Amino acid sequence: MRRLLPNSLLGQMLLLTGFALLVAQLVNLAFILSEQQKLSLAQSEGPALGRFAQAAGVVSHLPAEQRPALIALHRDPMRVRFTMSAASLVASRGLSRNPALENRLAGALKEAGVAVTGLEAASAGERLLPPPPPSPLFPPPPRRLGPVEHKVLILSARLPDGRWFNGRIVAPRLDHWLLHQILVATALLFLIVFGAVFWTARRLARPLQDLTHAAERFEGRAPPEPVEPRGPADIRAAIEAFNAMNRRTLALLDEKDRMLGAIGHDLRTPLASMRIRAESLEPEEERERLVATLEEMAGTLEDILVLARTGRARETVRPVDLAALADAVVEEQREMGRPAEFRPSPRAVLPVQPNLLRRAVRNLVDNAVAYGGRAWVAVAEEGRAVRIDVEDEGPGIAEEKLGEVLEPFRRLEESRSRQSGGAGLGLAIAEAVARAHGGRLTLDNRAEGGLRASLILPKP
Repeated sequence: MRRLLPNSLLGQMLLLTGFALLVAQLVNLAFILSEQQKLSLAQSEGPALGRFAQAAGVVSHLPAEQRPALIALHRDPMRVRFTMSAASLVASRGLSRNPALENRLAGALKEAGVAVTGLEAASAGERLLPPPPPSPLFPPPPRRLGPVEHKVLILSARLPDGRWFNGRIVAPRLDHWLLHQILVATALLFLIVFGAVFWTARRLARPLQDLTHAAERFEGRAPPEPVEPRGPADIRAAIEAFNAMNRRTLALLDEKDRMLGAIGHDLRTPLASMRIRAESLEPEEERERLVATLEEMAGTLEDILVLARTGRARETVRPVDLAALADAVVEEQREMGRPAEFRPSPRAVLPVQPNLLRRAVRNLVDNAVAYGGRAWVAVAEEGRAVRIDVEDEGPGIAEEKLGEVLEPFRRLEESRSRQSGGAGLGLAIAEAVARAHGGRLTLDNRAEGGLRASLILPKP
């Protein structure tokens, strides 16, 4: 059921309003039709019953020989026809009696003061030709030609002398356009209310959409554009609070960068001093172990600072050929005697932070060489993105642990020695660099063996 409901504020408001209007209009329509039916019956049958009761009252007080003349005076072949007979006209025609109509006829006769010993009433539909114009000089407006459906009342009342006074009366046509008028009014009501709800929902949804887009665009690397407060007062207050929160967040990030810079500076100085003192230690084996430990500490500190500052890098973004950048990283590795190879790749220019991206590619190559024995690097375009693939020929990584190795300080090899792979920050730094460029880092096990790490960077 929830899948059928719209997710947006605008869709839910329109759906709720439409459902509420539909229920309200159906209830209202039921009451109106009920009252309209009663009113139509009174308008269509009331005059006919009153005319019959009046005529019956007059006829009942006349001698039998004067009745035909009076009946002739009230004769209207198109609309009204009265007769006297020994049997009821309803029974002689074999019509089904209408108890409700008989009750209304009894009320009309009683109101007119006419005493009868019996009555029968029925109704039937007949198609009659419209009446002729009252004057050929002033014809009525054009009307539908041909027979028109009318309701005909067949009324019979037995007078005190035992004779039946019968009437065939054409009732006025009911107003069949009322339902159409109600439907048109309902459609207009829906249009008006839906228009007002749509305008209100859009007025609420637009600033919320601006707020959502601003939150999605905020990455912490640059001051965000403030969202323009608009809409109702509570929405404007929420937007202003969001803008203030962004300013506080940037202030906290700036303070974090200053703190990290101070920590890095304060730690580098004693590490450098310790390195100088270690150079003079004896014996040589102790000196080498201490120097290696200090270098490991310095490297770990540098990795931590790079990871912490990746999202707030101050480096200028400029167009760079990613194939040339990856080739330069591989060449550095080869100069250090590491087994790395760059596969011929097409030129791919993107606006990036080159030093930061070079650090990410270098980390991926270092991991491939350290854990996979060898690294192959290639650059390829993939739709609206550019891929930098680094492959190795190692054992790969278990599928359930592919996501874990991207976390900081998470290593499959449990030692923290830099000779066996470092502190577990290389992949975390590479992923942070990819996110800083709006991209992502993916890890996949190759079908032929080994691991493929891919930096995927979107094109502008």
